[in-house]
Amino acid sequence: MMSKTIFVAGHRGLVGSAIVRDLQAHGYDHIVTRTRAELDLLRLDDVRHFFEETKPALVIDAAARVGGIKANNDYPVEFLLENLTIQNHIISCAHEFGVEKLLFLGSSCIYPKFAPQPIPESSLLTGELEPTNQWYAIAKIAGIKLCQAYREQYHRNFISAMPTNLYGPGDNFDLQNSHVLPALMRKVHEAKQSGARKVVVWGTGKPRREFLHVDDLASACRFLLDTYDSDEIINIGTGEDVTIQELAELICDIVGFEGELSFDTTKPDGTPRKLLDVSKIKSLGWSPRISLREGITGTYRWYLKNKA
Repeated sequence: MMSKTIFVAGHRGLVGSAIVRDLQAHGYDHIVTRTRAELDLLRLDDVRHFFEETKPALVIDAAARVGGIKANNDYPVEFLLENLTIQNHIISCAHEFGVEKLLFLGSSCIYPKFAPQPIPESSLLTGELEPTNQWYAIAKIAGIKLCQAYREQYHRNFISAMPTNLYGPGDNFDLQNSHVLPALMRKVHEAKQSGARKVVVWGTGKPRREFLHVDDLASACRFLLDTYDSDEIINIGTGEDVTIQELAELICDIVGFEGELSFDTTKPDGTPRKLLDVSKIKSLGWSPRISLREGITGTYRWYLKNKA
């Protein structure tokens, strides 16, 4: 595996950059990447030319338009159409140009809003989606099904993994478009800097969420690329969750903010709970290594150095 050419799509993003770091650290020295300026994944001819020119043996598809509740609500067309287009181009060209193995990264939002907790892989398509991220979820479900279709019709070794909520170095800290953890980190940091007495948190604080450090996800991707070969999707997570209030309190403690939290209950909570059943990947021999406190502490150090 290590001597083969591997294309990491989306290498500048939170996930893709972590995957490249992890592969390089473990001796993969034939990694191919392209910036958006160098390769527009929305243009099929450009993607075909890239695959024809570079002939990757392995592909990890970490390219996607991503964002939190507000971004999903504000840009439903872009979240559905751009993600469908990007993944269709990558997966179809991987087939056309004989890629040996492809790993498609989905998301835990593919599961029904009221799925059993923790969520087993068998919950896919058993109920209605959470409305606040349905556009992204539908695109990702289509990607899963396209990988399964290529396996069934053409016997392609295309696999799909579903990460839980991710965070870490390289995250998006924009308050309008980011996910809950980086948004809270920025809010709390700026409140501390300004001497504010209060930080406002969206929603009730009661929903429960699972958070996986992106470096742990990267190690899981490398593990699956080496060992996993099935048309069944596989979850990647920690198997542990916290309430949004507990998360906010932990961030306050790490940042050193001593004011109080206020919860804006006019804002949406999203899914009540989203915890993945990770028994399948753990039974294969992979487990996460980075605790939530350790991971948030490291991410805050990165934020101070690169963003604050």
